[in-house]
Amino acid sequence: MRPMRLDPAVKASSPIKPGIFARPFFEDKNRAFWMLQAAGWTGYLLLRSLPTIAGDQPLKGLIGNVMEAIIGYCITLLLSTLYGLYRRRLPQFSGILLALATLAAATFLFAVLDAFAFSILNSSSGGGSPMHLVFGSIYIAFIVLAGWSALYYGINYYLIVEDQIDQLQRLETQASSAQLAMLRYQLNPHFLFNTLNSISTLVLLKQTERANSMLSRLSSFLRYTLANEPTANVTIAQEIETLKLYLEIEKMRFEDRLRPRFDIDPRVAKARLPSLLLQPLVENAIKYAVTPKEEGAEIAVSARLIGERVQITVSDTGPGVHGTKPRPSLSTGVGLANIRDRLAQAFGPDHRFETRSNRGGGFGVEIEIPFQLEEPAREAA
Repeated sequence: MRPMRLDPAVKASSPIKPGIFARPFFEDKNRAFWMLQAAGWTGYLLLRSLPTIAGDQPLKGLIGNVMEAIIGYCITLLLSTLYGLYRRRLPQFSGILLALATLAAATFLFAVLDAFAFSILNSSSGGGSPMHLVFGSIYIAFIVLAGWSALYYGINYYLIVEDQIDQLQRLETQASSAQLAMLRYQLNPHFLFNTLNSISTLVLLKQTERANSMLSRLSSFLRYTLANEPTANVTIAQEIETLKLYLEIEKMRFEDRLRPRFDIDPRVAKARLPSLLLQPLVENAIKYAVTPKEEGAEIAVSARLIGERVQITVSDTGPGVHGTKPRPSLSTGVGLANIRDRLAQAFGPDHRFETRSNRGGGFGVEIEIPFQLEEPAREAA
C-alpha cells in the first residue's frame, strides 16, 4: 500500500507566511504529513499510557496501548489514501458522503482489531465475549478517527484557501502592473504627436537645422522611455534630467517664451517615483501657460524633503483656471487624471495630489509621496 500524504493537489506555490500553520512547514507535504502523523499518534499513546505509567494498571496494558496506536496509525494511513482519492476524483457532495461511509467502516475495523488485540493479551483471564469487546471499543475508535479526519480535511482546506488567496493576490498585482503600464504608455503617443507636429511645421518652414536638432533630442528622449520598463520607478534626479531633455525639445518651439526653473533639494535626489510622472504636468503647463501668452511664462519645478515625505510642485505663471481656458486635461485626454491614477497605483492612499490657482495668475500642482530610496519591485534603467 502506498501511504498517502496531505493532498498533493494543494500546491504551496506562494510567498512564505509566518504562523503556526506557516508555509515553510507545509511546503514539503510528505514531510509535514509524516511529522504530524508521528506526533499525533505518539501523543495518543502517551495519553492512553498515563494510567500504566502512574502504576494504576499492569505493565501488559502498555503493550495493548502500543498495539492500539499501531493499529490506529495504519488505519489512518489507509484513510488518508482514500480521502485524497475522493477529493480529487469525486464531486464535493459525493466525496463527503463516501468519506463518512469510509469513516464508519474504519471505525468498525479499528474496534474489531483493538478488541482482537485486547482478547489476545487477556486470553488467560477471560475478559468478555468478542462482540462485547468490539462494541466497547467503537466509541473511542470513532472519537479518535473522526478527530483525525477533521484535522485532515481542515488542514487541506486551509492550504487550498491559502493557495487561492495567494493566487488572487498575484492576479491583483499583475492587474495593477498592467494598468500602471497602460497609464504610462498613454504618455508616449501623446508627446510624440505634439513633437512630430512641431517638426513637421519646421520642415514646412524650411528650418531644416532646427528640425534636425529637434529630431536628435526626440530620439534621445524616446531612447530613455524605451530603455525603462513602464512600471519601474526612477530617482527624482533621473526624472529631472528627463524633464530637462523634454524642455530642450520644447525650447526649439517657444525659445525665450519658455522659462523653466528647477529647485531640487539634494536630499531627495535619490528618492523614487514612477517614471515620466512629471512630464505631463510640464506639458500641461506649456499648453495652458506658455502657449496662450505672448510673453510666455515661467515653469517652476521644485522638490523638497518634509519629514519622511517628498513634496514635489510643478507651477507656472500663466493665466491659471481663471483665464480663457480651463485645464481639465491635455489635448488627447491624458493629463491630471492620468497622474492621479498612476499615483494611486504606485502608492495607494499613501500620497497627496492637489491643484491650485493663484489669484494673481498661475496654476500649480502639488504632489506628496513617501520618501523611498529603493525600488520595491523593479528598478529603471
